[in-house]
Amino acid sequence: MASKAKQHPALDAVRASGSQKVKVAVSDIDGILRGKYLHLDKFFGAAEGGFGFCDVVLGWDSSDTCYDNTTLTGWQHGFPDALARIDLDTLRHVPWDGRVPFFLGEFVKADGSPSPICPRQTLKRVLRRAEKLGVQPLCGVEYEWFNFAETPQSWAAKKGVNPEPITPGMFGYSLLRMNHKREYFNALMDEMAAFGVPIEGLHTETGPGVYEVAILYSEALEAADRGILFKTGAKEIGARFGVMPSFMAKWNAQYPGCSGHIHQSLSDGKKNLFFDAKSPRQMSPLFESYVAGQVACLMEFAPMFWPTINSYKRLVDGFWAPVKPTWGIDNRTASFRVLIGGPKSTRLETRCPGADMNAYLAMAAVLAAGLHGVEQGLKLTTPPITGTNQGAENVPRAPRTLIETTRNFRQSAIARDWLGDDFVDHFAATREWEWRQWLDGVTDWELKRYFEII
Repeated sequence: MASKAKQHPALDAVRASGSQKVKVAVSDIDGILRGKYLHLDKFFGAAEGGFGFCDVVLGWDSSDTCYDNTTLTGWQHGFPDALARIDLDTLRHVPWDGRVPFFLGEFVKADGSPSPICPRQTLKRVLRRAEKLGVQPLCGVEYEWFNFAETPQSWAAKKGVNPEPITPGMFGYSLLRMNHKREYFNALMDEMAAFGVPIEGLHTETGPGVYEVAILYSEALEAADRGILFKTGAKEIGARFGVMPSFMAKWNAQYPGCSGHIHQSLSDGKKNLFFDAKSPRQMSPLFESYVAGQVACLMEFAPMFWPTINSYKRLVDGFWAPVKPTWGIDNRTASFRVLIGGPKSTRLETRCPGADMNAYLAMAAVLAAGLHGVEQGLKLTTPPITGTNQGAENVPRAPRTLIETTRNFRQSAIARDWLGDDFVDHFAATREWEWRQWLDGVTDWELKRYFEII
C-alpha cells in the first residue's frame, strides 16, 4: 500500500501545486463534511498510513451533541482517534479557496479493514457486492434547494424564523430569476465544474428562491462524492454572494419540498444492461428485477434517504414528492420513474429521497434494494401506475414519521444482509436519538396553537 501511495499521480499533483497545505474531509452520519487543513508534510505522511480523526464524527448529531445510545462510538469509549484513510483518487483543487488541493477520506479500523459505520464505506460495501454480480452501477444525483438572503449571523439573530428567499413567487425555469443572482448562478456552474463536480443542468424551480441541479452521472462512488461535495460547495460559494442555501426537505408548508433524486443504470463495462430493444417495454429482464427490488423493499431502507424529522413533512399528497412505493414509465408521480432512452440513457430515477439525504447512504440504499431484486430474480408483476397514482389505490402509503421507518429498518433482514448488523444497529440508534430530540422540543406550532387558548 505504501509503495502505491508514493507513486500515485495525485501526490505529484500536490507537489506541483505549490501549496503548503491540503484540505481533507470525511462524511459524518448526516452527510455533513467534517474536515481540516493539513500541513504538506503531515499530508504526505497521512497519504501513506492514514491520520487520526476523532471518532466523535460518527458519534454526534448535526448539532454536535453526542449520542447516548450507540455502542461502537460514545462516551464509554472516550472518543479516541479513529483512523481516516485518504482516497488519493478524489483529488480536487478548490477554485474558491486558492485552488488548495482537496481530498475525501473514509474511516478504517486499526487493521486497515473498512469501518462498518462509515457512510462512504457503507456504499463501497454495496458496490463490492455489485461487482460480484458482474455489474457496475452508474448514477447521477439531482437536488432541489432553497436559497436565502441570509448569513449565519443574520439567521441566528432571527432565531430560526422568517428567512428571506433571494427571489419571490413561484417561477420555475425562469430566466428572469436566474438573472437576479446571475453571478451566484454562474459561479455554481463554472466553479463546480472546476471542482470536479460537473453540472449537467441548473435552473430555477417552482417556489421562492428555489434552484434545481442535475449533476453529471458517473460511476456510483464518484456520483456520491459529487453529491456530497455539491452541497458543501454551494454553501461556500453562496456565502460569497450573501446567499445561504438550504437543503432542508421542507422549510415551509406552503411550498413544495426539496428532492434528492437518484438516477441509476447498470453496465457490464461496455453496454447499458437496462435496455432491451426486443422487450415490449424495452426493459431488460435485469432492469425489471432491479425495479421489482426497489418496489418490494426500498421502504425497509427509508431512514437512509428520509433521515430527519423534517424529511417526512415533504411527503404530502399533491406536492410532487411520491408517497407510495410505485413505479411508472416517465411518470413523475411514481417513486420509481422508468426512463426509456435507448441503449445509452435508459435508466431508473428513484424519486423518494429528499435533498437532506446523505448521498452515500441514500445511494447505498437504492442500489442495495435494486440489486437485491437482481440477486433474487424478482419479477416485476405490478403494472406501472398511470396519471396521478392511478393504479396505486391499494398500495400502502409510506410511513410519515422517522421512528416508524427506523423501527422497520432495524428489523429488516434485507438491510442487515446488505449493510451489516453493525451499521444497521448504529444508524438506527442515531435515528432514534434524532426522534427523541424532537420529542423533547417545543415548536412554534405548539406555542401558536396552545399558548393563549388552552
